Amino acid sequence: MPQRNRTLTSVTAVTGTLTLGLALAACGGSGSGSSDGKASTQVTVYSADGLHSEAGDGFYDKVFKDFTARTGIKVNYVEGGSGEVVQRLVREKSNTKADLVVTLPPFIQQADAKGLLTAYEPAGSDKVGTADKGADGTWTSIVNNYLCFIYNTKELPTPPKTWNDLLDGKFKNKLQYSTPGVAGDGTAVVIKAMHDFGGQDAAMAYLKKLQANNVGPSASTGQLAPKVDKGELLVANGDVQMNYADQATLPHQGIFFPAADTGGRPTTFALPYAAGLVKNAPHEDAGKKLLDYFLSTDVQQEVSSVGGGFASRTDVTATDTNAAELKEIMAGVDVFTPDWNDINTHLTDYVDAWKSATGS
Repeated sequence: MPQRNRTLTSVTAVTGTLTLGLALAACGGSGSGSSDGKASTQVTVYSADGLHSEAGDGFYDKVFKDFTARTGIKVNYVEGGSGEVVQRLVREKSNTKADLVVTLPPFIQQADAKGLLTAYEPAGSDKVGTADKGADGTWTSIVNNYLCFIYNTKELPTPPKTWNDLLDGKFKNKLQYSTPGVAGDGTAVVIKAMHDFGGQDAAMAYLKKLQANNVGPSASTGQLAPKVDKGELLVANGDVQMNYADQATLPHQGIFFPAADTGGRPTTFALPYAAGLVKNAPHEDAGKKLLDYFLSTDVQQEVSSVGGGFASRTDVTATDTNAAELKEIMAGVDVFTPDWNDINTHLTDYVDAWKSATGS
C-alpha cells in the first residue's frame, strides 16, 4: 500500500495536477455550476491530507476516478492541513469555491460553528454511528480512523508502554509530535493527554516535561513518519489509517498506543475523516452526489482494502486482509469518546495552555 501524502499540496484532480489559480478559477466558472439549473460537470473537494496518494493509487484516487466514470463529474481536489482547509473556507466565505470539505475533529465542528456548512444527510448516513456525525446533519464520517503513535522498530525492539516511558533520556531530540491547533493529529495528542491524565492541568504539566525530548513543531504529521522509518526520530504521533498505509513503503515504523501509567490499558479515540457540504457551494448537486457515493456500500467496502482505514457505516463489515490486520492493531485498546462540543468551544484555550506549558 503506498505512502500517503500528508504535506500541503496545491490542487489536484483525477486527471492530473492543476495550479491553484487555474483550479479555483474553474470552480467558479459560469455554466458549470448548478445555480443556473444545469447539472454540474465538476465538484471541488477541500480535504485534510491522508487519503490521497502521490502515486495515484490511494483511496481518494480510486473513488474520484470511479465517481467520474459513473457520473461524468470531474473532481477538483485541494489538500491541506486539518485546520488550514477550514481557514481557507473562512477566507472564501464571500466567494465560495469548495463544494465539500473533509477534515478531522474538532475542525469539522469548528467549520459547523462558523456557519460554513449546510445540512445534508447523504444516503447511508443513518448507518453511521451517532458520535461520528453531526446532530444537525451538517457533517458525517466517510472514513473512520484513530489516533496512534509510531516508533522505529529497528532501534526499539518493543514500543514504549506508557506516557512516562517517553520522558526517558534516550528520546531526547528523537521524539516529535505535530503542532496542536494546526494539525488534527497534533491536536489529538493534547486531547488524549487530557483524557489519560484526568484533566487539563495534569496534561499540561506532563507535556511541559515531554518538551525536553521534543524536537519541535511540525505543521504536518505525515512528515514525521519517514523520519521515524529512517531512525532520525524514534517516536512520533500519527493516525492508524495513515501509518498502516505507510508500512509498505516505510517498513520500520510500528504502531502503538501509550497508556496513562504502568498496568493501565492503552487508549485512543476515533479521529474520523468527516465530510460536510459547504454552504453556498457552487456545485451543490454534485457535492451531494459525491457524499452519497462516499457512503455507498461499495465504497465503504474499499475503505480498508484501498485506503487502510475503517468503514464509517456500521453495517459494512470488511473481510479483506487489511481489515483483519487493522482489527488486530486495535485489539486490547480502549476507545473513548471525547466531548467534541466542549473541545470545539475551548479549543483556543487548550492550545494556548499547551503553548504556555511548552514554550511553543
